[in-house]
Amino acid sequence: MADSNAGIANDRLGEEDGLVKAIIFDFDGTIIDTETAWYTVFKDAYASYGVALSLETYAKCLGTNLQDFNPYTYLVTHHQMDLDEEAFRTSIQGRHAELMELEVIRPGILNLLQQAKEAGLKIGLASSSSRSWIDRFVDALGIREFFDCYCTADTVTNVKPDPELYVQALEQLGVSANEAIAMEDSPNGARAALAAGLHTVVVPNTITKQLPFSTGHHTIDDLEQYDLEQLLASLVK
Repeated sequence: MADSNAGIANDRLGEEDGLVKAIIFDFDGTIIDTETAWYTVFKDAYASYGVALSLETYAKCLGTNLQDFNPYTYLVTHHQMDLDEEAFRTSIQGRHAELMELEVIRPGILNLLQQAKEAGLKIGLASSSSRSWIDRFVDALGIREFFDCYCTADTVTNVKPDPELYVQALEQLGVSANEAIAMEDSPNGARAALAAGLHTVVVPNTITKQLPFSTGHHTIDDLEQYDLEQLLASLVK
């Protein structure tokens, strides 16, 4: 059973660290791949204006807010284009919504959520997105009941790569950093989790696997090949 198998792996992990009592998920790009659709839509929109949007430039806003790079205003602020920003935003969001109708929960995520719940682990969500955005998808995916806490852009002063979201999630779940695993997909998210002291697992998506990551985390290319026991075992040094 998942709980007994997880206990075996947890014992191994606990030899050097605290026993894992919680798992905290990023949302965008980790639970459902919203990020590939966003980049596709913005890249196509920019191209219609004769501007190439590189992944390196776009990546500045992945897993964080739009402070370093705002794709909605970049054509105006950096290319001095005369366009209706509100109409541009509406067009982008409409096209993204169309593409997201084709997206489903990422492979392996639902199984991991179910096994973590069966094993008695606390489950949190730490996302730089707004709560209204999160609610829209967790309801559609039918996964709301899995999460014991929701930490979003609405609940903190600083979003990722600042560790505040993870620090807040740890406090709400009542566990210490070495008792929790963070599930991430992006460099900014991984930086936040590591800065908060969590065991960090990165499962990159189509977009983020092309980006450079710092060290300190464990990378899994295909979460579908892992159950909870194997995930815990992979973190054993």
